[in-house]
Amino acid sequence: MGRIQQPKGDAGSGCEPSSGVFGKMCVPSDTRVRCAPRLRYIGPMNSSPRTPLPAIPRSREDDFSKEIVEARRALARRVTGRELPHVFGRSVAPEEARGNVENFIGFAQVPIGIAGPLLVDTSAGVREVIVPLATTEGAMVASYSRGMSWIHASGGAVARVVREGLSQHPVLVFETINEAVAAREIALQMKPQFEAITAAITSHGRLVEVAPKVLGRRLILRLVFTTGDAIGINMAAHATDLCAAELAKRTQPKERYVHGQDVEKRAHASGAIEGRGRSVGAEVVLRRELLKERARCTPESMVAILETYRIGFAELGTQNQMVQSANGLAALFLATGQDPAYVTESCCGQLDFSLTDGGDLRAGVWIPSMLVGTVGGGSGQGTAAECLDLLGCRGSGTANTFAEIAAAMVLAGDLSLMAAFCSHEFVEAHESLGRNRPPK
Repeated sequence: MGRIQQPKGDAGSGCEPSSGVFGKMCVPSDTRVRCAPRLRYIGPMNSSPRTPLPAIPRSREDDFSKEIVEARRALARRVTGRELPHVFGRSVAPEEARGNVENFIGFAQVPIGIAGPLLVDTSAGVREVIVPLATTEGAMVASYSRGMSWIHASGGAVARVVREGLSQHPVLVFETINEAVAAREIALQMKPQFEAITAAITSHGRLVEVAPKVLGRRLILRLVFTTGDAIGINMAAHATDLCAAELAKRTQPKERYVHGQDVEKRAHASGAIEGRGRSVGAEVVLRRELLKERARCTPESMVAILETYRIGFAELGTQNQMVQSANGLAALFLATGQDPAYVTESCCGQLDFSLTDGGDLRAGVWIPSMLVGTVGGGSGQGTAAECLDLLGCRGSGTANTFAEIAAAMVLAGDLSLMAAFCSHEFVEAHESLGRNRPPK
């Protein structure tokens, strides 16, 4: 068996107390954000305290040998406390896909790698997790693992969901603008009725906001729901259709469309401003010495390169002002049974670098519209359920923690990639790790 490589484990001096990135991102005043120098590991969800996780086993000689793969599987068994037959390659019975697909023929097989350990202070406590990523892009898992090791050595990241709400935007079309304006006032008065309609069809979600707006002779009936631990799209669409129909009885529009202003599965300014799903941020402070030794760059060079990128982002007009969020989120979504189409919204957000008073690097990401769920949808499929178990995020009460872990993962990936750009190591890394050339 090849030699198992253990990454360097220098203890970080930790993070400086500050509002940091969260403070720059309009977090509500009642949201407290802290960054502890040394975080006490309390284990996966609902577990008792235990020792921190070891480094992920690796071999420089043959990282795909039977022995090294089994060593990583042993780590996964330790984390979950059980076998993971689906992740480890067991065939899945066709009936297990019932309700998730039509015209079934089989399963797509995408390799799953593990990144980490990732240390993150979540709203449910401090978590140290290994992150399953399903991808065929070489070098990507290594990149995320590299960023996670820096976060770990710096005392861990802090991540918080600061807002929840799934918006739906049905449209009613009237003959005149006056009729649309009158319908808006009626819609506001009908909020208690809309709440009752929602409560009648679900015990998990509730209507929290009615915010209609007039666009000419069209009324956009913006409804916002909480959805528990599910993404909740079907529930919200059902409630929305019933609410819009009830409003139509009172106002008699010419037309009614349940998705008249369609914000589903596309990047949009409304998501950036108002948020959709879960709005979540993560931040960490990386010491100057750590960056120089392990990333071969400086805090100043990281700040400078992001300033250049921001000019490019502005010229493009993009809603995604991070650098590889789509990479990690797509891989995480595939591994954990999320709807991969929601990467279009979930990958949009902001990356922020700044210098602390002590000359270290404060780094953070802000993702206003992360659409994830830990119950329902594809989360119950064999592989997905096992990967959620790896994160300690399966079942009720875990969706916010999952979103927070995901945000910290995005931060790790962006730190690693920006450092690779700064040190001019990006191409070299892909040439050595990410080239699966066809045989000659």
